[in-house]
Order: sequence, then structure tokens, then C-alpha cells
Amino acid sequence: MTAQLQDGDREHGDEAPVTAATAQAPVEAQAQAQTGAQAPAPEPRAVRLVPLHRNWRYQALWSGAAASMLGTMLADTAYPLLLLAMTGSPFLAGAFGAVQFTASLLFGLHGGALADRLDRRRILIVADTVRLLAALSVPAALWLDRFTVWHALLVAAVIGTSIAYAGPVRTLAVRSLVPPAQLRQALTQDEVRVNGAALLGPPLAGLLLGLGRTVPFLGAALASLYSLATACLVRFDGRPAGPSTDRATAGGPADSALAGLRVLWADPLMRAVVGVVGVINLIGAATLLPLMVLLRDGGTSTTGTGLVLAGEAVGGLLGALLVRPLHHHLCPGRLLLGVAWSIVPLLLAPALVGDPVELFLLLLVVSLGVPALRVMVDLLIFQQVPDDLRGRVIAATMTLFMLGMPLGGFVSGLLLDHLRPVAVLQLLTALLAVALLPATFNRALRHAAWPARTAQADAR
Repeated sequence: MTAQLQDGDREHGDEAPVTAATAQAPVEAQAQAQTGAQAPAPEPRAVRLVPLHRNWRYQALWSGAAASMLGTMLADTAYPLLLLAMTGSPFLAGAFGAVQFTASLLFGLHGGALADRLDRRRILIVADTVRLLAALSVPAALWLDRFTVWHALLVAAVIGTSIAYAGPVRTLAVRSLVPPAQLRQALTQDEVRVNGAALLGPPLAGLLLGLGRTVPFLGAALASLYSLATACLVRFDGRPAGPSTDRATAGGPADSALAGLRVLWADPLMRAVVGVVGVINLIGAATLLPLMVLLRDGGTSTTGTGLVLAGEAVGGLLGALLVRPLHHHLCPGRLLLGVAWSIVPLLLAPALVGDPVELFLLLLVVSLGVPALRVMVDLLIFQQVPDDLRGRVIAATMTLFMLGMPLGGFVSGLLLDHLRPVAVLQLLTALLAVALLPATFNRALRHAAWPARTAQADAR
């Protein structure tokens, strides 16, 4: 945080009042100068931080990010439903999500590289503008009766690409708007955005689609418009700092889009953290399909299945309240391994329970520790690398985490062709336990500590 931002965020009334002691200070200084005595150094004046809820720039940008995330969740549900109604093909309906995910994956590392080279705020504005134009094209095409499957897939590619470029920038913008002492609080609030959108988006998309086939896409366009407006109105320091901005070093190994992957691999702690969280993501994605099959075989409707799966988002919202207590009482290694190992017995629970309410509670409990892990990744990795590499490290981490989603779904689909859902869950549990063993004995992970600024903030 620059001194300029700290001064701008200082509350009114922080100036020291003029008292008799302060008025006498020049006289004492003159006397000391005559006697040759050295004047004591003045004590630094404490700066009171503005409460996060009064930091209007952060809250405005956060609301834009929340609107963008809600628009994404609307799109992820409304487009497949529309394509299914138009074509009757589940394959084409699922192609929307596949194209969007592939675009995010393909352009993710390049998005991080641009965030380290160009003005980040401009990247965010351009990405939101392109996404808004793509969103507006859909209701226009529907009104003109010109909407096609290829149009939908093109929009999916645009959405995925915009996420790849805007995602790292939004993460970096938090550091320009929030002082280090409030970073964990800001990241915890961001967990509310993510899980709240995941909870509200799918049912809202179904409700809006029932009002008219253009309504959810107009809603997504309005969300993109609001996100763009906040990006244009809220100013933050978008200039990358560090050697990579020097033209003399541009194009070297440190300036490569793969530099973020090299940084993660070279640091034992970062490598261990990304590995464990990546395995959790993979197993979590692989678990959803067997659970859906279990619910279907038990006679649960598709609506009921959707409500059960919402337990994951509800658990994430409640887990946001646990971030600070968990970080305060547990060191990073114990927190990571504790959450990871707690998932092992919970994955075996569906073999003993089949009631939808019990499965909802199971997903809720499993997700309680996830926000604490996501904030931990930010504090231990993103906050510790130089600013000129931070965009690429963020993009590399997001890319590695995203790989677990399709891989987990693919693996569980193959296993379900040969095994019962309960057996698949048992096998996934065994795989998770085996994968956690090396991390459990990892010295760097066991001895990891919170960054100094984070520890000082917890002590307050």
C-alpha cells in the first residue's frame, strides 16, 4: 500500500491536537541546540484505518465483482436450459459450459502475464466491455429470432476469455484498495460474493427463464453493465511495479507467461499448498456425480437434487464466518491438513445415509473449511510474491485449481460405468488419503507461519 493511499484512507480528526506540551516543543528544541544536547526522535503518529465497510472504493468494486459473478452463474444455468429447449440435445446444452471452461483455461496464463505488463484497470475495463457486448447480443438475437447454437458457443468463449483476463486483475485490485491489516477481512468478504452467487444464480436463472426466454440474458447483461460501471468509476493503482515493467528485461525468462508456474514449483511451501488444495478440488469435483446418481436412484427429483447440492454454497457462506477464528487458532499447515483430513471420513458418510436432508448437511459441513483455505492461499502465496510476478502467480494457481474440475468429473464418470456410486465414493476417499500422506510429512508445510503483517492484525 502506497503512502498516498494510506493518507487518503485516514479518518478525519487524526491530526494531533495542539497542547501546552506541543507548544513548548520549539522552546525545548532551541534550548537543546544551545547546550549541544541531541533532541529525541519524534514518536511516529499512529494512523487509524477506515473500517472496511466505509471504504467506498473497495465496496463499490466488490459490488461490481459480485454482479459479474452473479451474471456468470445466471449464464451457466440459463444458456444450457435454452439450448436444451431449442435442440433437445444434452450434449449441446453441456457444450456451453465446456467451451467457457476451455477458454478460461487456454487464456488464463496469458491473462496473468498481461496483468504484470499493462495497466490493470484498463484490462478490467476492456474485459468487462467485451463481455457486455456479448451479453447484449443474445437478447437482440432472440428478439430477431436469429439466435443459434453457434452464437451461444461464441458467447461462451467470450465469457470464458473475459474471466481469464479480468480474474487476476480483480484479485490484484484488492491490494490497491485495502491496507494489509484489512486484507484477510476483505478476502473473507469476497468469499460471501462467491458463495452467494453460487447459491442465488441457478434458481434465479430458472425463475427468470420462466418469465420469458430473454429475461435471464437481460439480467446477465445488466450485471455486466454494472460491473463495467464500477470498473470505470473506481480508480485504483493499476500500474505493475517491479523489474518486468522495464523494457530492458521484457521478453526474458522472468517475463514469460510461465513464470508463475516456475515460482510455484520452486517454493516448497507454495508447491505443497497448491498441491493439497488442487487435490481437494479434484476429489470434490469427482464427488458430485456419484452423489447425483445416489439421489436419482433414491427417487429424488431434479429440483430436490439442486437443493441438496446447494448445501455446498450454504456451507461456504457459513464458512466465511470461520475464516478469522480458524486462522487465529491454527497455523497454516495444521489448518490445511486439518480441513483436508476431515473430508476423508465425510466422503464415506453417503454410504451410510441416503436421505436428501442428510446429504445437504453433509455437503454443508464439508464446505465449512473451504473459505479459510482460499483466503490462506491468497495470504501465503499471492501476498508473498513480488508485484511484478503476482498476476502470473495468481493466473497459474487459478489454472492449476481449475484443471481439477474437468479431470474429476471425467474420472468419476469412468468409474461410475463400472462401479456403484458408493464404491466410487469409497475409492475417491482412499485416493484422497493416499494423496495427503506426502503433505502430512512435509516439513515446509508443517512449519509454515502466517505472514508478519497478518499475524500482527490477528493480535489486535
